[in-house]
Amino acid sequence: MDIFQAMRVFVRVVETGSFTAAAQALGYSTAQTSRLLSELESSLQARLLQRSTRRLALTEVGARYLERCRMILGEIEDANAEAAGAHLIPRGHLRVQSTTGLGIQLLAPLVARYTELYPQVNVDLTLSQRQPDLLEEGHDVVITLSANLPDSELVGQQLGSIFSVISAAPSYLKGQGIPKTPNELHEHRCLHLVDPLFTDSWTFRDDQGEQVIRPGNVFQVNVAEAMAQAAEAGLGVCLLPDYVAVGSYQRGSLVRLLPQYRLHEKSIYALYPSRRFLDAKVKTWVEFLKQEIPKVLEGHQAIVDDPAHWA
Repeated sequence: MDIFQAMRVFVRVVETGSFTAAAQALGYSTAQTSRLLSELESSLQARLLQRSTRRLALTEVGARYLERCRMILGEIEDANAEAAGAHLIPRGHLRVQSTTGLGIQLLAPLVARYTELYPQVNVDLTLSQRQPDLLEEGHDVVITLSANLPDSELVGQQLGSIFSVISAAPSYLKGQGIPKTPNELHEHRCLHLVDPLFTDSWTFRDDQGEQVIRPGNVFQVNVAEAMAQAAEAGLGVCLLPDYVAVGSYQRGSLVRLLPQYRLHEKSIYALYPSRRFLDAKVKTWVEFLKQEIPKVLEGHQAIVDDPAHWA
């Protein structure tokens, strides 16, 4: 039995949650994967996983062993990368995780340009509304939103800043009127974007103080692009990240309300593990984003701040 091969199998089974998924990821059969893990447990004389028909669960010994395996395999990967020059030549699979909106509106268009520059890199982009555990789930880079740099052992590079804008369809405003102050939003249907990255309330701050609007229950959804479509149909007033609102503003299907306010201001960060020999595909991807995203965001800001797109 190759102990390092068995360790990789064990780690991937835990990460994917099944023998079948781990086998597919590693290019083994399910039977081979199961046998390697059984041989590993036999050699250790310890049970690493509790198996049932529904799920796999780490034992206490398995949890400790998993941590050591990741450390050892990471060191081996670094050693191989140094020897093979992976820190010099961008190639292989780049596993990127991003929030859904950022992935659709910003990253997907940039992936094509990045792979033109580095054709030996294959990009695997995963979109999710939740913040993943980068180390546990095997991503190379996570693109996320935060008011401050997340406190972790990861390296964080700031890529730019975004904010959210109050928006509504011209058809809705024709019938309901245009709110001129935050207080007037109480008289409107305020739609609720349910997103763990943003607070539920809309907080307006100015020289007179702070005013909070809480969206109602007329409509709620957890993806900003779906919220934009509902608002375009005239359902009500919504709060959208600027990178989502720009397309609707350019089409004229939404306009900006209360343009003197910027809500939910956050920074975009690229997070990745700290390693002595940083893989070239990770380094070039992050540097590429640091160059390109600020230019895209500058264009977005020019659109949402253009009075031509205001009510």
